[in-house]
This record gives sequence, C-alpha cells and structure tokens, in this order.
Amino acid sequence: MLTPLIAAGVFASTLLGGLLALRLQDRLHLILGFSAGAVVGVAIFDLLPEAFRQSPGGAGQAALLVGSGFLLYLLLDRLLLDARSAESDLFQGHPVHSARGVLGAGSLVVHSFMDGVSIGFGFQVSSGIGLAIAASVLVHDFSDGINTINVVLKNGGNTRRALGWLLADAIVPAAGIATASLVRLPERWLGGFVALLAGFFLHLGASDLVPESHHRHPKMLTTVATIVGAALMYVVALYVT
Repeated sequence: MLTPLIAAGVFASTLLGGLLALRLQDRLHLILGFSAGAVVGVAIFDLLPEAFRQSPGGAGQAALLVGSGFLLYLLLDRLLLDARSAESDLFQGHPVHSARGVLGAGSLVVHSFMDGVSIGFGFQVSSGIGLAIAASVLVHDFSDGINTINVVLKNGGNTRRALGWLLADAIVPAAGIATASLVRLPERWLGGFVALLAGFFLHLGASDLVPESHHRHPKMLTTVATIVGAALMYVVALYVT
C-alpha cells in the first residue's frame, strides 16, 4: 500500500521542483542545500548502520562495499562527463548545446529510475530502510526536477522540451519501484545492497548536491539548510525507521 503513495509523492516532488525552477531560477539554493543534507544524512544515520548490521562478512566487508559504491558512482559520473565532452566534439554551434542537454536530461531520467529501484529493494530489506530511502529520494528528486529543467534550458532547449523531460523524470521512479517488485533479492545480498547504496548516496550528496547548492549561493544560510536536512534524516532514522 505504501509504494503507490511513495511513487505519487516522488512524481509530485520532481514535477514541483522543475516548475519552481522555471519560475524562481537561481533562488532555490536553500532547497538544494537541504536536499544535500538529507541525502548524506540518510547514508550516515540509516543506511550505514543497517549495512553493518546485515553484512554477513562483518564490518570489514560492509566498509569495503560502501567504498566500492562510492567509487562506482564516481566512475559512472566521470564516464558521463567524458561522454558529454566527446558529444560536444561532434557538433558545431547551437547543436552542441542541444545534444548536451539531451544527454544531461537523459542521465537524470536514468538516475531517477534507479531511485525507484532503490526504494523497491529497500523495502525488501525492511520497511524502515524503504521509508528512509523514500524520504531521501523525495527531497533529492525535487533537486532532480530543478536540474532537469536547468540542463535543458541552459543547453539550447525550449520550455516545451524541458517540460517533456521533466515529465519523463517524474514518471520513471514509479517504473523503477515496479521493476524492483518483480525481482526478489536473495536475503544474503540485502546487506551488501544497503552498503553499496550508502556509498552511492554519500557520493551523490557530498560530491554533487553539496557543491551545487553552495555554488549557487555560497552563504552561511545554505550551510544551515544542509545541516537541517541531515538533522531531519537523523530524527527519521531514530524515531521513524
């Protein structure tokens, strides 16, 4: 019963982020800062403890998988940047920007699909982990909506095209949740999955969302918003999950 509500919430969060990006543009730094703190907070306060508890190989294996998840996300991120650079070399003038916009928005759609998969698999671990991942996805998919609009508009796309990509980005998490419901992870893999996911979220928050929010508005208030986001996830981990 929870997953359809979560899918609807993620849809609304992504859509709202994108629509606000069209209206407010660069005044969303506090939301991005809060999102960064929430993603890092889920990784530190909920996913890491669960990974250490569930890992069949003990703390050493869990730490290895967390590090592997962090580095894997780093590698995928760098490969995407290289792909964007290679794409740029193939075009001249305005089409360069259009191609980069499609590649950037497409990568965000794939990322949102994986968010949905993570929620679905998280509920296979426990309802608490599923809810914690869902809470994190809800706040950082708001940022994904913002980024989807921005990456299309800043690379030569018009508002209609940006809204099309935003709609795709809002829909695919539900498809990810549905996909995960069709695949049952072996119980011995669940601890490893949580550890990898913790590494993914640590990289996403610390290397992407935090720098992006502070680049937009490098003020103390943005830092406060990040701390508030992490603190809220601590409360969720302590009292909800």
